[in-house]
Amino acid sequence: MQFIALTSIGVETLLAEELQTFGATITKQTIGSVRFEADSLLAQKICLSTRFSTRIMMMLSQSNDVKDKDALYKLAKNIEWGEWFGPKQSFAVEFNGTNTLLKNSQFSGMVVKDAIVDYFNDKDGQRPNVDKTSPNVRVVGKLNKSDCALYVDYSGPRLSDRGYRTKQGQAPIREHLAAALIKRSGWLEDPTKPLFDPCCGSGTLLIEAASMAQNIAPGLQKRFAFQDLPGFRDAKFKEIKQALRDAQVTPNLWLIGHDIDERVLSVAEQNASRAGFEGQIQFKLADANKLTAVAKRPGHVVSNLPYGERLGGMAELVNLYRNLGGAFKQSFQDWHVALLGTDESLFNLLKLVRAKTYKFKNGPLDVLFNLYQLDARQVSQVNRTNTLHFETSSAFANRLKKNLQGLKSWVKQNNIEAYRAYDADIPEYNVAVDVYPSHAVIYEYAAPKNVDEKVAEKRLQDVITLTAQTLDVAPENVAVKVRKRQKGENQYEVLSRQDRVMEVNEFGAKFKVNLFDYLDTGLFLDHRLARRYIQENAKDKRFLNLFSYTGSASVHAALGGAKSVVTVDMSRTYLKWAEENFALNNLKSPRYRFEQADCLKWLEHAQGQYDLIFLDPPTFSNSKRMQAVFDVQRDHIQLFSWVKKILSSNGTLLFSNNKRGFEIDELGLMGLGLKAQCISDKTISPDFKRNKQIHNSWLITHA
Repeated sequence: MQFIALTSIGVETLLAEELQTFGATITKQTIGSVRFEADSLLAQKICLSTRFSTRIMMMLSQSNDVKDKDALYKLAKNIEWGEWFGPKQSFAVEFNGTNTLLKNSQFSGMVVKDAIVDYFNDKDGQRPNVDKTSPNVRVVGKLNKSDCALYVDYSGPRLSDRGYRTKQGQAPIREHLAAALIKRSGWLEDPTKPLFDPCCGSGTLLIEAASMAQNIAPGLQKRFAFQDLPGFRDAKFKEIKQALRDAQVTPNLWLIGHDIDERVLSVAEQNASRAGFEGQIQFKLADANKLTAVAKRPGHVVSNLPYGERLGGMAELVNLYRNLGGAFKQSFQDWHVALLGTDESLFNLLKLVRAKTYKFKNGPLDVLFNLYQLDARQVSQVNRTNTLHFETSSAFANRLKKNLQGLKSWVKQNNIEAYRAYDADIPEYNVAVDVYPSHAVIYEYAAPKNVDEKVAEKRLQDVITLTAQTLDVAPENVAVKVRKRQKGENQYEVLSRQDRVMEVNEFGAKFKVNLFDYLDTGLFLDHRLARRYIQENAKDKRFLNLFSYTGSASVHAALGGAKSVVTVDMSRTYLKWAEENFALNNLKSPRYRFEQADCLKWLEHAQGQYDLIFLDPPTFSNSKRMQAVFDVQRDHIQLFSWVKKILSSNGTLLFSNNKRGFEIDELGLMGLGLKAQCISDKTISPDFKRNKQIHNSWLITHA
């Protein structure tokens, strides 16, 4: 009988070797799968025993000439389906793959389903029922160009689900991949040695290691699809299971798991208990940044390190990798270290020479599994982790310190809680650094194409560490983001979901900010003086805030005694945020309105009169109301023509934008009967004086 075993990319060789040890004959190894031959009893043993496969299917028929619907129907119709189930049983069809004529996998599945139904109608005059949820038999079709194979699902539910894991951490790893990492780490060559995971999460790696070392078949508690197929003999199956139980061993194991998250450690302990290893793994609450020796004799470190995105929490990871590298050299001489991660530049921070690298897929992510041998030569290298000297980055650190000193008195006098401390002052360090209470945000501007990517990554890593040191901010409180032009709805997308909200005070107003989950924090710091102007001039005015973002200008207007406040933005998320800012300041009145709309469309058809309007449009927008993409330089006069209709006779428009080199069209303004007074120098506060083009602003009134 012919079978195919599926797995993750990178695990195929281990799976093939495992199948051979069981006695199967390998016929083909491809990306993500291994084909093999076995009789039914051996196939059942494999389903019970495999650690590296996620699914096993039995092949029914195959053809390399399935180009269209008719050929697919013929392939399926010619199978003797009666050998596998009867007309009174249910079935389902799962189909994957397309070609030139079979472009829809759902349609191809329907073709196979029709062929099966017609087979039974022709043979028995009856048809089986289709049950997509829990069928007696699941038929699987796989198509690649004109090559098509039809299978019966032999194993059933995913083999990697061992049954012990009901909850998991933030960077979950499937059990079959965890087993592959343990195998590749080399620990199984002598499982009496200590095995330590400094970031153990929900304990999957250690639980799989315990199971492998004790030769416990992972499927002993599972029910399989083959148990519903004709010819299944329960007595023989019980014999196979008993033989596997008899083959278990009980070596002395030394398994250690640390994690900084107490909640996740509790989950790990529960998982270990469900897996039958209660008390066999030493779980401890500990910070991997402060790693010390865990055993008196050398062993193996194996860990799935936390994954970081370039947007958000990279600072914490830079700190972690640097500290791990130093701790390994200091406290783990003669140990073997095997680490899974996604970012080559982070691995470089370990300052270790790798012995070998394996590439895997962890779900959709490409991951690297690096192996290191902490021999005397590795350990003798100077440990720079705790005495960081960034010779090439000292210019950045010095400039940041100088800027902080220059802003010190202004920050104190004005009770400023959030401000910009650095903004690409040195071209080689093309970042902006914003300071918040006990936090910092680093915006990395996209590097020019002529700058080597590795050089840019190294500079950013230095900037992250030096910023945390200079500001005395914990690395986990440093948010790192790449700032580039956002297209369409992208500017509103959530980057991560940490939901770490804090409160910032500004000239008597309170604002909710979120430093990690979005590209912008919820408060444009360069507009603070414009917002103060609005508060000081809003009393008894009808105020309108267009492109309002999180409504900070609206809050200042309301606090300044505005008669009414209308807040308009296209994002429901940011309007809700604006309402929360109003609530934070105890502002509640029917005179305060929030409208979700395309601001250009809203403005074109707006009615009523407003005495004070704040208009801060994006540099570009793909609004459907413009004949082409909106460009603030080209289209600002059109904006003003719409604003003029709703600007009261004595009203004022505070117009702002951040397009570099923007020039207001004075002739166009005169044609509209408006006049403008440039006040950019009055709305740019000291922390932004180094960047004269951070924004432009004007007061526009009727001529």
